[in-house]
Amino acid sequence: MATKELNIEKARFDTRLSKEQKAFFERAAHLGGFRSLTDFIVSTVQKRAKEIIQEREWVIASQKDSEIFFDAITNPGNPNKNLSEAANDYKALLSK
Repeated sequence: MATKELNIEKARFDTRLSKEQKAFFERAAHLGGFRSLTDFIVSTVQKRAKEIIQEREWVIASQKDSEIFFDAITNPGNPNKNLSEAANDYKALLSK
């Protein structure tokens, strides 16, 4: 049975760390059960990146919702037929 190989283009990321940082990160990687320091860093950074993106997208969506809400309050359109009828029915009910 033949397996499909994924054609994933790879990119390289290099950084300089102090010896203390490297030892600290290696310890965390080991204690966390990661196969290597690279696996630990990629996994940790990817998780945090997702959190930041989700948080920012939520804030943007919230801001957009607020703009729509306040626009509807400050610039209300004319009531549609159903709303006008409901208001009339309510007024009639109160006047009995």
